[in-house]
Amino acid sequence: MTARWDGDCLLLDCRIQPRASRDEFAGLLDGAIKIRITAPPVDGEANQQLLRFLAKAFGVPQKRVQLLRGEQGRSKTVRIEQPQQLPPGLGIPDR
Repeated sequence: MTARWDGDCLLLDCRIQPRASRDEFAGLLDGAIKIRITAPPVDGEANQQLLRFLAKAFGVPQKRVQLLRGEQGRSKTVRIEQPQQLPPGLGIPDR
């Protein structure tokens, strides 16, 4: 499942493409939201950039976005606490 609600938190399954030309959502891929990130996958830079990108996209402070799973790989699960907005076109269900 791409996105699911756990109370007022949104859990996202993501597939990350580091070293992209820009930060953006790139549709769905194998049951996950594909996200392109400009940062390289070195010393956690791509993970930090991903959390900043998702915080801005969902209208929350970065401290409310947490990487739950996938710190070393491209497949990740992220929790967003109380998102204020939902980016269109991602198939995220309403609460």
